[in-house]
Amino acid sequence: MASKQKEENWTEEIICPICHEFFTDPISLDCGHNFCRSCITKCWEKKAINSCPECRDSFPHRDLRINKLLAKLAEKARQEKQVPKVKENQLMCDNHREELKWVCQIENKLICGTCKDSAEHGQHRELPIEDVIETYKKRVKSSLDSLSGDQSVEQESEKTLKQKIFDLKEQANSLEKHIKSEFRELHQILTAKEQRLLSDLREEEKRIVEPMEKNLREIQERLKSIEEKRSSLQTLMEQNDVLAFLKVRQYLPDQFSQTLQSFK
Repeated sequence: MASKQKEENWTEEIICPICHEFFTDPISLDCGHNFCRSCITKCWEKKAINSCPECRDSFPHRDLRINKLLAKLAEKARQEKQVPKVKENQLMCDNHREELKWVCQIENKLICGTCKDSAEHGQHRELPIEDVIETYKKRVKSSLDSLSGDQSVEQESEKTLKQKIFDLKEQANSLEKHIKSEFRELHQILTAKEQRLLSDLREEEKRIVEPMEKNLREIQERLKSIEEKRSSLQTLMEQNDVLAFLKVRQYLPDQFSQTLQSFK
């Protein structure tokens, strides 16, 4: 009975508490309980709150972490035909109604004492079921120890890599802030310099253009005066009135005015 209890305790570790089968794609919840991914997904589809079917702890997010260790152990148990929790009547021989206490190494199946002594198994090698279970447990224990070591190594690698990624992101964020700060300062400097240069340009433009514009206005005034005189003289040319010529002599050069004076 003690051996049977040990077997049941061991198999329970790799059996899903929902479907009662070996784990398939096992995942771990934050509370530490493990389930088949499909089992817990279907279970949560029927509920408004994500909670553990075992301890009833609730979770705001569906954080399903893959449990590679349990997956390997369950697969190992399946390959070695480890038997999960079974009822007493399932360990009875169908032919002789005796308890199945032996494992036939040739046919790889459970047999009772009568089967073991029969001619069919006379040349076969049989082992007590407790010995076979113990052998399997040792193999699985060895695999478990090995996987635990592998898990520790991978967890350390994961921790180291996560820290490197975090440090790299922090450095990138710090550098980004520095670059933005430098370019803001550079932009301010360039903007100030731009304003100074534009101001100097406007001052220089004013210094050069203002005298030129003044000179232009003077030229335009003289042109206006010349045009007025030309218009008057053109009108005079079209007349033969001496008195009219005398009225506009102020528009004539001094030499021409003196000539007119000689006719008086």
